[in-house]
Amino acid sequence: MAGLTAAPNQDKPMLGISLMLLAYFCFSCIDTSAKWLVLSGFSVIQVAFMRYFGHFIISLGIILKGGASLDRFGSPHLGLVVLRSLLLLSGTVANFLALKYIPLTLTSTIMFSAPLIICALSGPMLGEKVGIWRWSAVGVGFIGVLIAMRPFDESFHWAMLLSLFTTVGFALYTILTRKLSGKVASDTMQLYGGGIGSIVLLPFAIHSWHSPELMIDWVLLLLLGCFGWFGHQLMTKAHGFADASRLTPYMYVFFLYMTFWSLWIFDTFPDNWTLSGAAIIITAGLIIWFRETFVSKRRTEK
Repeated sequence: MAGLTAAPNQDKPMLGISLMLLAYFCFSCIDTSAKWLVLSGFSVIQVAFMRYFGHFIISLGIILKGGASLDRFGSPHLGLVVLRSLLLLSGTVANFLALKYIPLTLTSTIMFSAPLIICALSGPMLGEKVGIWRWSAVGVGFIGVLIAMRPFDESFHWAMLLSLFTTVGFALYTILTRKLSGKVASDTMQLYGGGIGSIVLLPFAIHSWHSPELMIDWVLLLLLGCFGWFGHQLMTKAHGFADASRLTPYMYVFFLYMTFWSLWIFDTFPDNWTLSGAAIIITAGLIIWFRETFVSKRRTEK
């Protein structure tokens, strides 16, 4: 099945960066809404299902606008598309469960190690050469993760491991997005992302369903899928306008979004350990970005 045709990549870095900033704003809205809902008594499975079901309905509607032929739902890279969707699903469930127990700013700090993981995996998975500079930055970055998590301190919470699992899944998801960008239409990836999540979670969501009593809870449940669809649409489009090395630094705006929501909604400010860990991780990530940009520029000049 041939499926939809992917739009060719274009070199429009400023547009890609703008889309990336908007994408992470949508992701911050997902996490904030999910935390509000699970703290209000809704099950993690119900919240995750609504996030994917809304996403699926939007994606299905967009594809069906062009006709209901089965060929429109296929892809020559179906295996990777499905794997990408499963990575996203498992990471989402783990993240929503972690949000029930630990602050938004801490989950986002741990998430900042994703570029470090991407760098470490780019050799075996993408065939890229990772030199001493980038390996050193990866090592320093993981020290920052340990500082934020404090695994041997009494304040350590097991939910931090869920955030770490989410981060690994997100890193693999990002690598697959890079591999599929320009080969698989974003609408196709969106459809499978929402559809697989909805199918897997449906029976568990029915079992644990709790009908909202407050209008705000209904609104947030319904908006979860919109935030998810729009955020991933923006991220996929961004990778079609700019290289990942150009987009990576702008993921750190996520911490600012999360700090804002944490203060405004939950009256929580990141502690010194979280701020210190975040600073080290961000610095390490920027070193990797700078090194990749420098090497890429030298190759272009040659």
